[in-house]
Amino acid sequence: MLNRNLALLLAPLALASCTAATQTASAPPPTTQLFAKGMVSAADPRAAGAGTAILQQGGSATDAAIATMLALTVVEPQSSGIGGGGLYVTTNARGEVDTIDGREKAPMAAGPKWFFKDGKVMNFADAVPGGTSVGVPGNIALAAKAHALHGKLPWAALFAPAIKLAKNGFAITPRFYGALKSSNATGAFTPEGRALYYGADGLPLPVGTVVRNPALAATLEMIARQGAKSFYSGGNARAIVARVTTAPRNPEPMTEADVDAYQAKDRAPVCAAYRQFRICGMGPPSSGATTVLATLGQLERFDLHALGQGSPTAWHLIAESERLAYADRGRYSADADFVAVPVAGMIDRAYLARRSALIDPTRTMPSVSAGTPPGAEGLSRADAPLAEEYGTSHIAVVDRQGNAVTYTSTIESPFGSGLMVGGYFLNNELTDFDMQPEIAGRMVSNRVEGGKRPRSSMSPTLVFGPDGRLVLVVGAAGGATIPAQVIRAVIGVLDWNLSAQQALALPVIFAPGIDTVFVEQGSSLEPMIPALKALGHADVQPRGLPLKGNAIQISGDTLLGGADPRSEGAALSE
Repeated sequence: MLNRNLALLLAPLALASCTAATQTASAPPPTTQLFAKGMVSAADPRAAGAGTAILQQGGSATDAAIATMLALTVVEPQSSGIGGGGLYVTTNARGEVDTIDGREKAPMAAGPKWFFKDGKVMNFADAVPGGTSVGVPGNIALAAKAHALHGKLPWAALFAPAIKLAKNGFAITPRFYGALKSSNATGAFTPEGRALYYGADGLPLPVGTVVRNPALAATLEMIARQGAKSFYSGGNARAIVARVTTAPRNPEPMTEADVDAYQAKDRAPVCAAYRQFRICGMGPPSSGATTVLATLGQLERFDLHALGQGSPTAWHLIAESERLAYADRGRYSADADFVAVPVAGMIDRAYLARRSALIDPTRTMPSVSAGTPPGAEGLSRADAPLAEEYGTSHIAVVDRQGNAVTYTSTIESPFGSGLMVGGYFLNNELTDFDMQPEIAGRMVSNRVEGGKRPRSSMSPTLVFGPDGRLVLVVGAAGGATIPAQVIRAVIGVLDWNLSAQQALALPVIFAPGIDTVFVEQGSSLEPMIPALKALGHADVQPRGLPLKGNAIQISGDTLLGGADPRSEGAALSE
Protein backbone atom coordinates (compact mmCIF):
# COMPACT_ATOMS: atom_id res chain seq x y z
CA MET A 1 0.00 0.00 0.00
CA LEU A 2 3.00 2.29 0.55
CA ASN A 3 3.47 4.84 -2.21
CA ARG A 4 0.17 3.72 -3.78
CA ASN A 5 -0.72 7.25 -4.89
CA LEU A 6 2.72 8.83 -5.09
CA ALA A 7 3.20 8.52 -8.85
CA LEU A 8 -0.27 9.96 -9.41
CA LEU A 9 0.57 12.96 -7.28
CA LEU A 10 4.04 13.59 -8.62
CA ALA A 11 3.27 13.35 -12.33
CA PRO A 12 1.08 16.46 -12.63
CA LEU A 13 3.49 18.33 -10.40
CA ALA A 14 6.40 17.78 -12.81
CA LEU A 15 8.42 15.93 -10.23
CA ALA A 16 9.78 13.21 -12.47
CA SER A 17 13.34 13.87 -11.39
CA CYS A 18 12.30 13.65 -7.77
CA THR A 19 10.54 10.35 -8.40
CA ALA A 20 13.62 8.99 -10.11
CA ALA A 21 15.71 9.87 -7.08
CA THR A 22 13.24 8.04 -4.87
CA GLN A 23 13.55 4.85 -6.88
CA THR A 24 17.36 4.97 -7.04
CA ALA A 25 19.05 1.56 -7.09
CA SER A 26 21.32 2.64 -4.26
CA ALA A 27 18.41 2.85 -1.82
CA PRO A 28 18.72 -0.08 0.61
CA PRO A 29 15.92 -2.56 1.20
CA PRO A 30 13.84 -1.85 4.34
CA THR A 31 15.13 -4.94 6.15
CA THR A 32 18.74 -3.71 6.14
CA GLN A 33 19.90 -2.25 9.44
CA LEU A 34 21.01 1.30 8.74
CA PHE A 35 21.55 2.69 12.24
CA ALA A 36 23.12 1.35 15.40
CA LYS A 37 20.20 2.65 17.42
CA GLY A 38 16.79 4.11 16.65
CA MET A 39 15.60 7.45 18.01
CA VAL A 40 12.43 9.10 19.29
CA SER A 41 11.81 12.84 19.68
CA ALA A 42 8.75 13.91 21.67
CA ALA A 43 7.46 16.77 23.78
CA ASP A 44 8.12 14.95 27.05
CA PRO A 45 11.18 12.80 27.84
CA ARG A 46 9.03 10.20 29.62
CA ALA A 47 6.99 9.73 26.47
CA ALA A 48 10.14 9.61 24.34
CA GLY A 49 11.43 6.99 26.78
CA ALA A 50 8.30 4.92 26.22
CA GLY A 51 9.01 4.95 22.49
CA THR A 52 12.66 4.02 22.85
CA ALA A 53 11.71 1.14 25.17
CA ILE A 54 9.60 -0.25 22.34
CA LEU A 55 12.47 0.15 19.87
CA GLN A 56 14.73 -1.75 22.26
CA GLN A 57 12.25 -4.64 22.19
CA GLY A 58 12.54 -4.83 18.41
CA GLY A 59 9.54 -2.67 17.66
CA SER A 60 9.20 -0.69 14.45
CA ALA A 61 9.09 3.09 14.13
CA THR A 62 5.30 2.80 14.01
CA ASP A 63 5.21 0.72 17.19
CA ALA A 64 7.37 3.32 18.95
CA ALA A 65 5.25 6.22 17.71
CA ILE A 66 2.07 4.58 19.02
CA ALA A 67 3.65 3.89 22.42
CA THR A 68 4.82 7.50 22.58
CA MET A 69 1.34 8.81 21.75
CA LEU A 70 -0.16 6.63 24.49
CA ALA A 71 2.41 7.83 27.03
CA LEU A 72 1.70 11.46 26.11
CA THR A 73 -1.94 10.77 27.03
CA VAL A 74 -0.67 10.21 30.57
CA VAL A 75 2.07 12.81 30.99
CA GLU A 76 0.88 15.59 28.66
CA PRO A 77 -2.93 15.40 28.93
CA GLN A 78 -3.26 19.11 28.25
CA SER A 79 -2.09 18.69 24.66
CA SER A 80 -2.88 15.30 23.17
CA GLY A 81 -4.08 11.80 23.83
CA ILE A 82 -6.54 9.05 23.00
CA GLY A 83 -9.44 11.48 23.44
CA GLY A 84 -8.25 13.36 20.37
CA GLY A 85 -6.92 12.64 16.92
CA GLY A 86 -3.83 12.78 14.82
CA LEU A 87 -2.15 12.72 11.43
CA TYR A 88 0.47 10.06 10.67
CA VAL A 89 3.06 10.04 7.89
CA THR A 90 5.54 7.20 7.49
CA THR A 91 8.28 6.09 5.12
CA ASN A 92 10.63 3.17 4.73
CA ALA A 93 14.26 3.02 3.60
CA ARG A 94 13.15 3.03 -0.06
CA GLY A 95 11.52 6.43 0.37
CA GLU A 96 7.96 5.17 -0.08
CA VAL A 97 5.43 7.32 1.78
CA ASP A 98 2.15 6.38 3.42
CA THR A 99 -0.26 8.61 5.39
CA ILE A 100 -3.22 7.94 7.67
CA ASP A 101 -5.87 10.47 8.70
CA GLY A 102 -7.01 10.06 12.30
CA ARG A 103 -8.67 13.47 12.49
CA GLU A 104 -11.80 13.70 14.65
CA LYS A 105 -15.25 13.78 13.05
CA ALA A 106 -18.34 15.85 13.79
CA PRO A 107 -21.46 13.98 14.96
CA MET A 108 -23.97 13.35 12.19
CA ALA A 109 -26.38 15.78 13.87
CA ALA A 110 -23.93 18.66 13.34
CA GLY A 111 -24.78 21.30 10.77
CA PRO A 112 -23.62 24.73 9.56
CA LYS A 113 -25.15 26.49 12.58
CA TRP A 114 -23.68 24.10 15.15
CA PHE A 115 -21.88 27.00 16.85
CA PHE A 116 -24.83 29.40 16.83
CA LYS A 117 -26.54 30.41 20.05
CA ASP A 118 -29.56 32.72 20.17
CA GLY A 119 -29.10 33.29 16.47
CA LYS A 120 -25.48 34.44 16.78
CA VAL A 121 -22.11 32.78 16.36
CA MET A 122 -20.60 31.78 19.70
CA ASN A 123 -17.25 33.24 20.63
CA PHE A 124 -14.37 30.80 20.85
CA ALA A 125 -14.03 30.82 24.64
CA ASP A 126 -17.70 29.98 25.12
CA ALA A 127 -17.64 27.25 22.47
CA VAL A 128 -14.71 25.26 23.89
CA PRO A 129 -15.98 23.84 27.22
CA GLY A 130 -18.50 21.03 27.05
CA GLY A 131 -20.16 19.01 24.33
CA THR A 132 -20.43 21.32 21.33
CA SER A 133 -16.71 21.22 20.64
CA VAL A 134 -16.18 17.44 20.91
CA GLY A 135 -15.47 15.39 17.81
CA VAL A 136 -15.37 11.59 17.71
CA PRO A 137 -11.76 10.75 18.68
CA GLY A 138 -9.49 9.23 16.04
CA ASN A 139 -6.13 8.39 17.64
CA ILE A 140 -6.92 4.81 18.65
CA ALA A 141 -8.36 3.96 15.22
CA LEU A 142 -5.29 5.57 13.60
CA ALA A 143 -2.97 3.55 15.84
CA ALA A 144 -4.76 0.31 15.02
CA LYS A 145 -4.60 0.90 11.26
CA ALA A 146 -0.94 1.94 11.42
CA HIS A 147 -0.05 -1.06 13.58
CA ALA A 148 -1.80 -3.48 11.24
CA LEU A 149 0.21 -2.11 8.32
CA HIS A 150 3.60 -1.37 9.85
CA GLY A 151 3.74 -2.82 13.37
CA LYS A 152 6.04 -5.63 14.52
CA LEU A 153 5.36 -6.12 18.23
CA PRO A 154 2.03 -7.36 19.63
CA TRP A 155 -0.60 -4.62 20.03
CA ALA A 156 -0.75 -5.04 23.82
CA ALA A 157 3.01 -4.52 24.19
CA LEU A 158 2.68 -0.94 22.94
CA PHE A 159 0.46 -0.03 25.89
CA ALA A 160 2.76 -1.28 28.64
CA PRO A 161 4.87 1.89 29.14
CA ALA A 162 1.82 4.16 29.32
CA ILE A 163 -0.01 1.82 31.69
CA LYS A 164 3.03 1.80 33.96
CA LEU A 165 3.17 5.61 33.98
CA ALA A 166 -0.55 5.87 34.76
CA LYS A 167 -0.36 3.32 37.59
CA ASN A 168 2.94 4.32 39.20
CA GLY A 169 2.47 8.02 38.68
CA PHE A 170 4.26 10.89 37.00
CA ALA A 171 5.53 14.20 38.34
CA ILE A 172 3.89 17.47 37.35
CA THR A 173 6.38 19.48 35.29
CA PRO A 174 6.66 23.28 35.08
CA ARG A 175 5.03 23.33 31.63
CA PHE A 176 2.15 21.13 32.78
CA TYR A 177 1.72 23.32 35.86
CA GLY A 178 1.58 26.38 33.61
CA ALA A 179 -1.16 24.73 31.57
CA LEU A 180 -3.15 24.01 34.73
CA LYS A 181 -2.85 27.68 35.71
CA SER A 182 -3.72 29.00 32.24
CA SER A 183 -6.77 31.20 32.09
CA ASN A 184 -8.14 29.26 29.12
CA ALA A 185 -7.45 25.79 30.51
CA THR A 186 -10.50 23.56 30.94
CA GLY A 187 -8.65 21.07 33.16
CA ALA A 188 -10.78 21.93 36.20
CA PHE A 189 -14.03 22.00 34.24
CA THR A 190 -15.29 18.64 35.51
CA PRO A 191 -14.96 16.90 38.90
CA GLU A 192 -12.64 14.24 37.46
CA GLY A 193 -10.16 16.84 36.27
CA ARG A 194 -10.27 18.75 39.53
CA ALA A 195 -9.74 15.58 41.54
CA LEU A 196 -6.68 14.57 39.52
CA TYR A 197 -4.76 17.80 39.08
CA TYR A 198 -6.03 20.34 41.64
CA GLY A 199 -5.94 20.54 45.40
CA ALA A 200 -8.79 21.07 47.86
CA ASP A 201 -8.07 24.80 47.65
CA GLY A 202 -8.86 24.78 43.94
CA LEU A 203 -5.27 25.53 42.96
CA PRO A 204 -3.15 23.35 40.68
CA LEU A 205 -1.01 20.76 42.42
CA PRO A 206 2.59 22.01 42.78
CA VAL A 207 5.41 21.17 40.40
CA GLY A 208 6.90 17.81 41.35
CA THR A 209 3.67 16.36 42.72
CA VAL A 210 3.30 12.73 41.61
CA VAL A 211 -0.08 12.09 40.02
CA ARG A 212 -1.54 8.63 39.49
CA ASN A 213 -4.38 8.02 37.05
CA PRO A 214 -5.85 4.55 37.73
CA ALA A 215 -8.91 5.24 35.57
CA LEU A 216 -6.68 5.87 32.55
CA ALA A 217 -4.61 2.77 33.35
CA ALA A 218 -7.80 0.71 33.32
CA THR A 219 -8.88 2.21 29.99
CA LEU A 220 -5.51 1.49 28.42
CA GLU A 221 -5.54 -2.07 29.78
CA MET A 222 -8.96 -2.61 28.24
CA ILE A 223 -7.86 -1.40 24.79
CA ALA A 224 -4.62 -3.38 25.01
CA ARG A 225 -6.52 -6.55 25.86
CA GLN A 226 -9.63 -6.16 23.70
CA GLY A 227 -8.35 -4.13 20.76
CA ALA A 228 -9.27 -0.78 19.25
CA LYS A 229 -12.93 -1.72 18.79
CA SER A 230 -13.41 -1.62 22.57
CA PHE A 231 -12.76 2.12 22.45
CA TYR A 232 -15.51 2.71 19.89
CA SER A 233 -18.20 0.42 21.27
CA GLY A 234 -19.53 -0.83 24.57
CA GLY A 235 -18.92 0.96 27.83
CA ASN A 236 -16.33 3.44 26.58
CA ALA A 237 -18.52 4.60 23.69
CA ARG A 238 -21.50 4.95 26.03
CA ALA A 239 -19.36 6.99 28.42
CA ILE A 240 -18.23 9.37 25.65
CA VAL A 241 -21.81 9.88 24.51
CA ALA A 242 -23.03 10.42 28.07
CA ARG A 243 -20.38 13.06 28.74
CA VAL A 244 -21.16 14.95 25.55
CA THR A 245 -24.95 14.79 25.76
CA THR A 246 -25.16 15.68 29.47
CA ALA A 247 -22.23 18.12 29.68
CA PRO A 248 -22.69 20.91 32.24
CA ARG A 249 -22.19 23.36 29.36
CA ASN A 250 -23.10 23.04 25.70
CA PRO A 251 -24.56 19.50 25.68
CA GLU A 252 -24.98 18.15 22.16
CA PRO A 253 -26.57 15.07 20.51
CA MET A 254 -23.63 12.77 19.81
CA THR A 255 -24.72 9.13 19.50
CA GLU A 256 -23.14 5.71 20.00
CA ALA A 257 -23.59 5.22 16.26
CA ASP A 258 -21.37 8.28 15.66
CA VAL A 259 -18.64 6.75 17.79
CA ASP A 260 -18.99 3.23 16.43
CA ALA A 261 -18.86 4.41 12.80
CA TYR A 262 -15.52 6.19 13.15
CA GLN A 263 -12.74 4.97 10.87
CA ALA A 264 -9.23 6.26 10.32
CA LYS A 265 -8.66 6.85 6.64
CA ASP A 266 -5.85 6.24 4.19
CA ARG A 267 -4.93 9.46 2.39
CA ALA A 268 -2.67 10.20 -0.53
CA PRO A 269 0.62 11.80 0.54
CA VAL A 270 1.24 15.30 -0.77
CA CYS A 271 4.78 15.74 -2.13
CA ALA A 272 6.65 18.40 -4.03
CA ALA A 273 10.20 19.47 -4.81
CA TYR A 274 12.07 22.23 -3.00
CA ARG A 275 15.42 22.89 -4.61
CA GLN A 276 16.97 19.41 -4.97
CA PHE A 277 14.89 17.91 -2.17
CA ARG A 278 11.56 16.09 -2.06
CA ILE A 279 9.22 17.07 0.75
CA CYS A 280 6.13 15.05 1.71
CA GLY A 281 3.32 15.68 4.13
CA MET A 282 -0.35 15.19 4.89
CA GLY A 283 -3.21 16.16 2.61
CA PRO A 284 -6.71 17.40 3.52
CA PRO A 285 -8.21 17.75 6.02
CA SER A 286 -4.74 18.96 6.93
CA SER A 287 -3.70 22.29 5.47
CA GLY A 288 -0.15 21.57 6.58
CA ALA A 289 1.48 20.14 3.46
CA THR A 290 -0.07 22.59 1.03
CA THR A 291 0.84 25.59 3.21
CA VAL A 292 4.40 24.40 3.84
CA LEU A 293 5.03 23.35 0.24
CA ALA A 294 3.47 26.49 -1.24
CA THR A 295 5.52 28.76 1.01
CA LEU A 296 8.74 26.92 0.16
CA GLY A 297 7.91 26.73 -3.54
CA GLN A 298 7.35 30.48 -3.70
CA LEU A 299 10.71 31.06 -1.97
CA GLU A 300 12.71 28.77 -4.25
CA ARG A 301 13.84 31.56 -6.60
CA PHE A 302 15.45 33.48 -3.73
CA ASP A 303 18.93 32.68 -2.43
CA LEU A 304 18.10 32.27 1.24
CA HIS A 305 21.47 30.61 1.86
CA ALA A 306 23.34 33.71 0.74
CA LEU A 307 21.07 36.01 2.73
CA GLY A 308 21.50 33.98 5.92
CA GLN A 309 19.44 33.76 9.10
CA GLY A 310 20.54 37.20 10.31
CA SER A 311 19.07 39.00 7.32
CA PRO A 312 15.82 40.96 7.74
CA THR A 313 15.32 40.51 3.99
CA ALA A 314 15.30 36.73 4.39
CA TRP A 315 12.64 36.89 7.08
CA HIS A 316 10.68 39.45 5.03
CA LEU A 317 10.63 37.00 2.12
CA ILE A 318 9.47 34.16 4.37
CA ALA A 319 6.69 36.36 5.77
CA GLU A 320 5.53 37.46 2.32
CA SER A 321 5.42 33.89 1.07
CA GLU A 322 3.51 32.76 4.16
CA ARG A 323 0.94 35.50 3.58
CA LEU A 324 0.21 34.13 0.12
CA ALA A 325 0.12 30.49 1.21
CA TYR A 326 -2.09 31.14 4.23
CA ALA A 327 -4.52 33.12 2.05
CA ASP A 328 -4.98 30.06 -0.18
CA ARG A 329 -5.28 27.91 2.93
CA GLY A 330 -8.12 30.04 4.29
CA ARG A 331 -10.12 29.86 1.08
CA TYR A 332 -9.62 26.28 -0.08
CA SER A 333 -8.44 23.94 2.68
CA ALA A 334 -11.01 21.64 4.28
CA ASP A 335 -12.09 18.00 4.41
CA ALA A 336 -11.76 16.81 0.81
CA ASP A 337 -14.52 14.24 1.42
CA PHE A 338 -16.97 17.15 1.60
CA VAL A 339 -15.57 19.93 -0.58
CA ALA A 340 -13.31 20.02 -3.61
CA VAL A 341 -9.79 20.97 -2.51
CA PRO A 342 -7.42 21.81 -5.39
CA VAL A 343 -4.42 20.19 -3.70
CA ALA A 344 -2.33 19.62 -6.83
CA GLY A 345 -3.07 23.14 -8.04
CA MET A 346 -2.14 24.75 -4.73
CA ILE A 347 1.40 23.36 -5.05
CA ASP A 348 1.68 23.40 -8.85
CA ARG A 349 5.09 24.77 -9.83
CA ALA A 350 3.80 27.12 -12.53
CA TYR A 351 1.11 28.47 -10.19
CA LEU A 352 3.63 29.01 -7.40
CA ALA A 353 5.94 30.80 -9.81
CA ARG A 354 3.13 33.24 -10.58
CA ARG A 355 2.45 33.72 -6.88
CA SER A 356 6.16 34.13 -6.19
CA ALA A 357 6.35 36.91 -8.78
CA LEU A 358 4.19 38.98 -6.41
CA ILE A 359 6.97 38.91 -3.81
CA ASP A 360 9.49 41.77 -3.91
CA PRO A 361 12.65 41.61 -1.75
CA THR A 362 12.60 45.39 -1.35
CA ARG A 363 9.02 46.08 -0.34
CA THR A 364 5.88 44.55 1.11
CA MET A 365 2.80 43.59 -0.87
CA PRO A 366 0.15 46.17 0.07
CA SER A 367 -2.53 43.48 0.28
CA VAL A 368 -2.84 39.74 -0.17
CA SER A 369 -5.70 37.59 -1.38
CA ALA A 370 -6.15 33.97 -2.34
CA GLY A 371 -5.20 33.02 -5.86
CA THR A 372 -6.90 30.73 -8.35
CA PRO A 373 -4.78 27.58 -8.53
CA PRO A 374 -5.42 24.99 -11.23
CA GLY A 375 -8.55 23.07 -10.32
CA ALA A 376 -10.08 26.00 -8.43
CA GLU A 377 -11.67 27.65 -11.45
CA GLY A 378 -15.37 28.08 -10.84
CA LEU A 379 -15.16 27.39 -7.10
CA SER A 380 -17.03 30.08 -5.19
CA ARG A 381 -15.49 30.12 -1.72
CA ALA A 382 -15.32 32.68 1.05
CA ASP A 383 -12.07 33.74 2.66
CA ALA A 384 -12.44 32.51 6.22
CA PRO A 385 -10.77 34.31 9.15
CA LEU A 386 -7.93 32.61 11.00
CA ALA A 387 -9.31 30.37 13.75
CA GLU A 388 -7.82 30.11 17.22
CA GLU A 389 -5.83 26.94 17.94
CA TYR A 390 -3.52 26.13 20.83
CA GLY A 391 -2.66 22.57 21.84
CA THR A 392 -1.10 19.55 20.17
CA SER A 393 2.05 17.42 20.42
CA HIS A 394 4.45 16.01 17.84
CA ILE A 395 6.34 12.71 17.63
CA ALA A 396 9.29 11.89 15.35
CA VAL A 397 10.73 8.36 15.17
CA VAL A 398 13.40 6.59 13.12
CA ASP A 399 14.14 2.91 13.73
CA ARG A 400 17.29 0.92 12.98
CA GLN A 401 15.98 -0.21 9.60
CA GLY A 402 15.41 3.34 8.41
CA ASN A 403 11.65 3.34 8.79
CA ALA A 404 10.44 6.72 10.01
CA VAL A 405 7.23 8.19 11.39
CA THR A 406 6.21 11.80 11.79
CA TYR A 407 2.96 11.91 13.80
CA THR A 408 1.13 14.93 15.17
CA SER A 409 -1.48 14.26 17.87
CA THR A 410 -3.88 16.72 19.47
CA ILE A 411 -6.89 17.40 21.66
CA GLU A 412 -6.85 21.10 20.56
CA SER A 413 -7.04 23.61 23.45
CA PRO A 414 -5.40 23.01 26.85
CA PHE A 415 -7.28 19.95 28.20
CA GLY A 416 -9.59 19.98 25.21
CA SER A 417 -13.26 20.32 26.05
CA GLY A 418 -12.56 19.71 29.74
CA LEU A 419 -14.76 16.60 29.65
CA MET A 420 -13.13 13.42 30.96
CA VAL A 421 -13.93 9.79 30.17
CA GLY A 422 -11.99 6.88 31.61
CA GLY A 423 -9.15 9.09 32.82
CA TYR A 424 -8.56 10.94 29.52
CA PHE A 425 -9.79 14.29 28.19
CA LEU A 426 -12.10 14.59 25.22
CA ASN A 427 -11.01 16.99 22.50
CA ASN A 428 -12.50 20.30 21.43
CA GLU A 429 -11.46 19.81 17.80
CA LEU A 430 -14.75 20.95 16.32
CA THR A 431 -13.73 24.52 17.14
CA ASP A 432 -11.23 24.07 14.28
CA PHE A 433 -14.21 24.43 11.95
CA ASP A 434 -15.03 27.93 10.80
CA MET A 435 -18.02 28.79 12.96
CA GLN A 436 -19.51 31.19 10.42
CA PRO A 437 -20.70 28.96 7.54
CA GLU A 438 -21.25 31.75 5.03
CA ILE A 439 -19.49 35.06 4.41
CA ALA A 440 -20.74 37.69 1.95
CA GLY A 441 -23.02 35.17 0.29
CA ARG A 442 -20.30 32.57 -0.23
CA MET A 443 -20.03 29.26 1.60
CA VAL A 444 -16.94 28.66 3.73
CA SER A 445 -15.02 25.50 2.80
CA ASN A 446 -14.32 24.58 6.42
CA ARG A 447 -17.90 24.99 7.65
CA VAL A 448 -19.44 22.46 10.04
CA GLU A 449 -21.18 19.44 8.50
CA GLY A 450 -22.25 16.11 9.97
CA GLY A 451 -19.50 13.49 9.70
CA LYS A 452 -16.95 16.03 8.48
CA ARG A 453 -13.41 16.42 9.79
CA PRO A 454 -12.30 19.95 10.66
CA ARG A 455 -9.37 21.53 8.88
CA SER A 456 -6.09 21.05 10.67
CA SER A 457 -2.83 23.00 10.75
CA MET A 458 -0.87 19.90 11.74
CA SER A 459 2.10 19.46 9.41
CA PRO A 460 3.92 16.14 9.90
CA THR A 461 6.71 16.38 7.32
CA LEU A 462 9.39 14.20 5.71
CA VAL A 463 12.31 15.56 3.67
CA PHE A 464 14.28 13.41 1.22
CA GLY A 465 17.64 14.27 -0.32
CA PRO A 466 18.68 14.23 -4.00
CA ASP A 467 19.59 10.53 -3.70
CA GLY A 468 16.12 9.66 -2.40
CA ARG A 469 17.31 9.03 1.14
CA LEU A 470 15.52 10.54 4.11
CA VAL A 471 17.25 13.57 5.62
CA LEU A 472 14.70 15.09 8.03
CA VAL A 473 11.64 14.00 10.03
CA VAL A 474 9.91 17.06 11.50
CA GLY A 475 6.68 18.45 12.87
CA ALA A 476 5.39 20.89 15.46
CA ALA A 477 2.60 21.89 17.81
CA GLY A 478 1.03 25.28 18.27
CA GLY A 479 -2.13 25.65 16.23
CA ALA A 480 -2.00 27.85 13.16
CA THR A 481 1.70 28.54 13.76
CA ILE A 482 2.55 24.89 12.97
CA PRO A 483 3.21 25.37 9.24
CA ALA A 484 5.33 28.43 10.00
CA GLN A 485 7.36 26.43 12.53
CA VAL A 486 7.95 23.62 10.06
CA ILE A 487 8.85 26.09 7.29
CA ARG A 488 11.56 27.75 9.39
CA ALA A 489 12.91 24.35 10.49
CA VAL A 490 13.16 23.10 6.89
CA ILE A 491 14.81 26.32 5.75
CA GLY A 492 17.16 26.13 8.72
CA VAL A 493 18.36 22.65 7.77
CA LEU A 494 18.27 22.88 3.97
CA ASP A 495 19.19 26.52 3.31
CA TRP A 496 21.19 27.52 6.36
CA ASN A 497 22.96 24.21 6.97
CA LEU A 498 21.87 24.01 10.60
CA SER A 499 21.36 20.86 12.62
CA ALA A 500 17.81 19.86 13.48
CA GLN A 501 18.33 21.13 17.01
CA GLN A 502 19.65 24.47 15.81
CA ALA A 503 16.83 24.79 13.29
CA LEU A 504 14.17 24.21 15.97
CA ALA A 505 15.84 26.87 18.10
CA LEU A 506 15.46 29.45 15.32
CA PRO A 507 12.88 32.17 15.93
CA VAL A 508 9.53 32.06 14.14
CA ILE A 509 7.90 34.67 11.96
CA PHE A 510 4.17 34.11 11.52
CA ALA A 511 2.32 35.89 8.74
CA PRO A 512 -1.07 34.19 8.42
CA GLY A 513 -2.46 35.85 5.31
CA ILE A 514 -3.37 39.11 7.00
CA ASP A 515 -1.62 42.47 7.19
CA THR A 516 -0.21 41.80 10.66
CA VAL A 517 3.11 39.98 10.95
CA PHE A 518 3.96 38.33 14.27
CA VAL A 519 7.55 37.81 15.37
CA GLU A 520 8.58 35.72 18.32
CA GLN A 521 8.88 37.92 21.36
CA GLY A 522 12.32 38.05 22.93
CA SER A 523 13.96 36.41 19.91
CA SER A 524 16.52 37.72 17.44
CA LEU A 525 13.62 38.79 15.22
CA GLU A 526 12.39 41.45 17.63
CA PRO A 527 15.34 43.80 16.96
CA MET A 528 14.59 43.40 13.24
CA ILE A 529 11.16 45.03 13.58
CA PRO A 530 12.40 48.49 12.39
CA ALA A 531 14.01 46.88 9.34
CA LEU A 532 10.83 44.91 8.59
CA LYS A 533 8.79 48.10 8.88
CA ALA A 534 11.22 49.85 6.56
CA LEU A 535 10.41 47.14 4.01
CA GLY A 536 6.74 48.11 4.29
CA HIS A 537 5.34 45.84 6.99
CA ALA A 538 3.16 48.41 8.74
CA ASP A 539 2.05 46.16 11.58
CA VAL A 540 4.77 43.96 13.07
CA GLN A 541 3.97 42.69 16.54
CA PRO A 542 6.20 40.78 18.96
CA ARG A 543 4.23 37.98 20.54
CA GLY A 544 4.82 34.94 22.73
CA LEU A 545 3.98 32.27 20.17
CA PRO A 546 2.96 28.70 21.19
CA LEU A 547 6.06 26.96 19.81
CA LYS A 548 6.91 23.28 20.30
CA GLY A 549 8.66 21.27 17.59
CA ASN A 550 10.39 17.88 17.32
CA ALA A 551 12.70 16.51 14.66
CA ILE A 552 15.23 13.86 13.73
CA GLN A 553 17.92 14.59 11.14
CA ILE A 554 19.64 11.82 9.22
CA SER A 555 23.27 12.48 8.32
CA GLY A 556 24.90 9.47 6.67
CA ASP A 557 24.61 6.64 9.18
CA THR A 558 23.95 9.00 12.11
CA LEU A 559 20.67 10.13 13.67
CA LEU A 560 20.68 13.66 15.12
CA GLY A 561 17.72 14.47 17.33
CA GLY A 562 16.12 17.83 17.95
CA ALA A 563 13.52 19.18 20.36
CA ASP A 564 12.37 22.76 20.68
CA PRO A 565 14.34 24.38 23.53
CA ARG A 566 11.23 26.34 24.51
CA SER A 567 9.54 23.05 25.40
CA GLU A 568 10.30 20.19 27.79
CA GLY A 569 10.86 17.91 24.82
CA ALA A 570 13.70 15.48 24.27
CA ALA A 571 15.21 13.32 21.54
CA LEU A 572 16.36 9.96 22.94
CA SER A 573 18.24 7.07 21.39
CA GLU A 574 17.22 3.55 22.32
